[in-house]
Amino acid sequence: MKIAMTTRIYGLDKCDTCRKARNWLDRHKVTYEFIDYREHPIPAATLKEWASVLGGWEKLVNRSGTTWRTLPDARKSPGSAAEWTLLIKEYPALIRRPLIVLADASVHQGFTGKLFAKMFV
Repeated sequence: MKIAMTTRIYGLDKCDTCRKARNWLDRHKVTYEFIDYREHPIPAATLKEWASVLGGWEKLVNRSGTTWRTLPDARKSPGSAAEWTLLIKEYPALIRRPLIVLADASVHQGFTGKLFAKMFV
């Protein structure tokens, strides 16, 4: 039996960009599941898969945000996938958001009306 997958939006409930993305989806009547990754931590295997699909850990992690800037310098250069996953487990806000996983299992990041129109309309 094949299970139909819905669009999943991963982010933080209090994130303004995530709220904008969810509002856009609601206005356009797109069915989705929102997952706050502080409440529901992402398994290491999933983080590795996302990093691979997106082109590396540098693409998955937001290096311009406050969370990254306040990290001690020694934590800003993980040397392995295991170190990256531990860092993200400790600081989930490091993941660029929102992160979107479509029904076809493709992974996308960020929100603009133009990007979402391209994906959903």
